[in-house]
Amino acid sequence: MYVRKSEKNGCLRVCIHSCLDTERLMLETDILGSKVYLSLGLKKGRSNQNPGNPKVLSCISSLLQKLVEKNETSLQTEDDQITVFHGSRAPTLTVQQYVDRIYKYSRCSPSCFVVAYIYIDRFMRSENVIVTSLNVHRLLITSVMLAAKFVDDAFFNNAYYAKVGGVTTSELNRMEMKFLFGIDFRLYVSLSTFGKYCLELMNEASEEVVQIERPIHANAIHGACGINENWSKNDDSSYHHPTINIHIK
Repeated sequence: MYVRKSEKNGCLRVCIHSCLDTERLMLETDILGSKVYLSLGLKKGRSNQNPGNPKVLSCISSLLQKLVEKNETSLQTEDDQITVFHGSRAPTLTVQQYVDRIYKYSRCSPSCFVVAYIYIDRFMRSENVIVTSLNVHRLLITSVMLAAKFVDDAFFNNAYYAKVGGVTTSELNRMEMKFLFGIDFRLYVSLSTFGKYCLELMNEASEEVVQIERPIHANAIHGACGINENWSKNDDSSYHHPTINIHIK
């Protein structure tokens, strides 16, 4: 396994020889071919024949939202250190809305979000980071971007992910470097680890907990992540798959 930095488009290209192969994951019968895997919607790729978002998105959103609420109602936030992932104020987009937005425009596979969730957990443990409403969104866009580079065959460059996440390209570049060094470049996820987190997410789904969300106003989608809905992607060079054309509304 190795990592190579590419200066083109300000993108840190993660090149993996022994990478996480989503097709191989699907063929595993012990965990990934089980009802849990299918229930979370972790099928290979994305298809217009399966409308709607996969269950895994709401499970991850719910777990992160509850973690944010737990941290912000406890004394833990008093010891929270300001990092490159902290915004000046919490975005008006809820965690669920932000995750849905990333899924819609990033075109990454559902499995990327499980891997991203694993990355966030590793980062929290290694850097002693407390997830709050000020940093959860930026942790999400950074981890999903890294997961897409690691898992999927096709992905966008950093500039595009920055627009999706509502941050500048330079901010996302800094967050990417901080995140990679924070987890010591441990991007590989074993099948057993992937399966364990899938079970955790499935347990979250079975609890059917109603997520508490922040209210969102129609014209107020600018916060710590300054999301702009009025732009379109017309530069095919930002994506490593020229057949896909996406317009962000």
